Amino acid sequence: MTAALSVCFVGYYNLPILARGFEEHRTGGEEVQQTLLAKALAQRGYRASMVVADYGQPDGQQWHGVTTYKTYAPDAGLPVIRFLHPRWTALHAALKRADADVYYVSPASAQLGQVAMFARRRGRRVIFRSAHDANCDPATLMIKYSRDRRLYEYGLRHANVILAQTAIQQKLLAKHYRLPSTIAVMMVEPAAWELSFEQRDVDVLWVNNLRRFKRPELYVELARQLPDMRLHMVGGALPGFADVHQALCAELGSVPQLTYHGPVPYHDVNDLYERARVFVNTSDTEGFPNSYLQAWVRGVPVVAFFDPDDLIAREGLGVAVASLADMRAAVARLLSDPAHWAAVSARCKWFMQTHYNEERILEPYLKAIADNT
Repeated sequence: MTAALSVCFVGYYNLPILARGFEEHRTGGEEVQQTLLAKALAQRGYRASMVVADYGQPDGQQWHGVTTYKTYAPDAGLPVIRFLHPRWTALHAALKRADADVYYVSPASAQLGQVAMFARRRGRRVIFRSAHDANCDPATLMIKYSRDRRLYEYGLRHANVILAQTAIQQKLLAKHYRLPSTIAVMMVEPAAWELSFEQRDVDVLWVNNLRRFKRPELYVELARQLPDMRLHMVGGALPGFADVHQALCAELGSVPQLTYHGPVPYHDVNDLYERARVFVNTSDTEGFPNSYLQAWVRGVPVVAFFDPDDLIAREGLGVAVASLADMRAAVARLLSDPAHWAAVSARCKWFMQTHYNEERILEPYLKAIADNT
């Protein structure tokens, strides 16, 4: 019975992760998570589908056992009225074509409320998964319009199951919304190969979308303080953050040891993780970064300001730092002491093998999908 359930992932930007050929379109960490989860469910006999953007692909096209239903093109519609048509109308039509038992939505957006309304009228279920600490507190929601905030909060209160990435998110949801949630950790693809310290040619790696809270300028400053290291940076400009990208580009010429790749498709970026010795994150706020898992599964220590549930510090998976000086010192020590790096790298791989095997990861998701309460 369980294997016959159908699950639809509502992820407008999922297609570039699911299928090659659409890499020029924007993606993010939650698109990776939805796609990995959908593929895992399809492999286990669930009828998995996605509601995605219209990039010109055939409607109903299937990749990796996941059927896709398209909504609207990114530039479709006229300002103001496009919120209703074609965006809401196309979403409604795609949800109807998917005809799923369960609809899965993440991250926080107006879509959660729209999907919840659709599902309630049809007796279907909704799972919401928080993707950022800011999703869990009305004071920090990164949703621009009050209309969209109201839709999100309506959906949050009418979701059948709420999943959180961390214990911190779980506490925030209980405190600010008085809603229970279940912790569900994130999916990660295994490493393709293992390289030794000596075989790796990327000393330091930074991967993020270029948004203000990611603080890419701190990475540029870190590069200045590590003149003898080979630093690499991956990230593309997002709508509304062109100034962040412009400021970065203006600085790159003065930091010759920093290689800026621009946006790199998910299908190709793992090669850089494989080659990296240290991964750095300069964000001051996050959910649970996919990048940490992509690094750790390849034995790459993480040096970061943001430490979800104190995991880096508690498990010794790199170094949690409080200042740029601390970050420079932590990176320098890892790169100057291969024996120390090897010990931390081994802990990272052991942690991932122990806590992030696929069956263990899937357990709370499968329970949420099967839950009929």
